[in-house]
This record gives sequence, C-alpha cells and structure tokens, in this order.
Amino acid sequence: MINKKNEKKISFFSYLKRKLIKTSKNISKKIIKIFKKTNTIDKKLFDKLQEKLIISDIGIHTTKKIINSIKKYIQLNKLEDSSQLYKYLKIELLNILLSVETPLVINKNIKKPFIILIIGVNGVGKTTTIGKLAYYFYKKKKSVMLASGDTFRAGAHEQLFSWSKKSNSCFIYNSKKKESSAVIFDAILQAKKKQIDILIADTSGRLHNNIFLMEELKKIVRVIKKNNNMVVDEIMLILDATIGQNSINQLKTFHNHIGVTGITLTKVDGTAKGGIIFSLANEFNIPIRFIGCGEKITDLHLFNAKDFINAIFIDY
Repeated sequence: MINKKNEKKISFFSYLKRKLIKTSKNISKKIIKIFKKTNTIDKKLFDKLQEKLIISDIGIHTTKKIINSIKKYIQLNKLEDSSQLYKYLKIELLNILLSVETPLVINKNIKKPFIILIIGVNGVGKTTTIGKLAYYFYKKKKSVMLASGDTFRAGAHEQLFSWSKKSNSCFIYNSKKKESSAVIFDAILQAKKKQIDILIADTSGRLHNNIFLMEELKKIVRVIKKNNNMVVDEIMLILDATIGQNSINQLKTFHNHIGVTGITLTKVDGTAKGGIIFSLANEFNIPIRFIGCGEKITDLHLFNAKDFINAIFIDY
C-alpha cells in the first residue's frame, strides 16, 4: 500500500520526468541507440559516446573524465558487452551531481536576517526566481523581505513588488537611492528592525564581462560587512539552462569576482541542453541549490541528484 508520503514523491517524480523530457530525449535515448547498435566495446563505441556527451552540453572536460572512468571500469571488471555500460554511465553521472547536492540550510539560531544576494546576467529569470524562492521560504514558515536592488532596469521594482504580493513577502525600495548597495543597506536595517528571517536582495542584471557592474557587486558585499557587522550568507547565481556552455563562462567570471556560494538553474524544462548541469558540477563543485522547471510560483524545487538522474535516464 502506498502511503501519502510515497504518493507525493511519485507524483513529484512524474512531474519532474515530464519537465525534463527534452533533456532526456537528447541524452538518454540517443545514448541507448549507441549501445543498441553494437555490443562490442571498441574505439568506435567510445568515439560515438564521447561525441554524443559533448553534443548534449556535458562539455569536453567532463566527457573525458566520464570516458576515462568507464574505461577503467571495463578493465577492472573485464567487460566485453557494451550493454552493461549504460548502467555504469548513469552511476558515474549521478556521482558527479551528488557532489553538488547541498540544500540551502537556514538554522533557527542564525543571526537575522539571513541575507541572500541574487546575481546573474539579464534574462536568466532572476526576479522570477526571487519570487519563487520567497514563496518557497514562506511555505517553510519563514518571514521574507525582498529588496529591490536593481536600480538599472525599467520596471524592475514593479515586477519585484508584484512577486512580493504573490509570495506574501515584505517589499522595500527607496526611489531616492540610486546605488544598489544603498538600497540593500536600508533593507537590512528594516529587516533587522522587523526581525525578518530572510532578506532576498535583487541586483541589476549585468553582462559577465562588464567590469563596472561587477565592481558594484563587490561594493554591495563590502557595504554589508562594513556598516552592519553582517555577512552575505548566500551569493546565489542564477543561470539559464537554455544557453548551454555559455553558463560556464558566466559562472567562472562571477565566481572569480565575487565568490558564488550557490547556483539556481532555471528553464530546465524548456531546453534539451540540461546536460550543462554535469559540466557545472564537475568543473566548479559549487552547490546547486534549486532548479526552475516552469512559470508557476511553485515551479522551483530543491535540487536532488538522484531524482534528476532518474528523470532523464530511461530504462535500458
């Protein structure tokens, strides 16, 4: 008999599998075709597998690591039939993702507010993710304040205010303050005064190669540390799964400039390029906190490596 907890898990898995169908078709089904065409383990098989993994946005470095691991596995187990490799490939990819499966934990005794700084380029879904994140914490019985630190984009404040209403969060914006650091500084003071559990701060979208705007991010962190005796508890980079390998350059630049502590990968339901998650995990080993799978306020989920792998890999 299936209890309510298991029923809920099955329901979520079905939902996730449906959302990741494009990535599943691009990775799992095409890899199965390779193994089904030949039972022989040879150079030709590895060349085809390597090509497919790279095309699936898993990346050259990560693909080479996977191929080398498979070759060692074959030698140790003296395998001759390629049908056994699919299961091992699945395990190898799972291990890569398990290394970055680290939920964002907010302890009860932590100094309030817990500050989450949201960063990323324009168009990745930062503001939408903030709204979903606020709702996620609201459902966890946490009080949330949203700080409108995007002082560049027209309509940014109105959009965030709309999300604050949907997520039952407080909202703060000071039209007299032109610098993002000043807006966020004021928000921290208000959050402390009201004993808010979590402050989520929006920032201006920026190209990862825009040095001026990168310096603004550094200033935000400095101002928080200097004037409030506080720390930024989480610097969360929002990445768009649909841009594939371009995410690598974005993460590298943001991490070098400010130090990313967590990643949320958005739009994973709208792309066949979900393989980028393996490259991000392998090359940076930065925790993947959440994945965004749709437009609804409930379409943001804690990243779970096993669920993700099972959703994209069909049975052989």
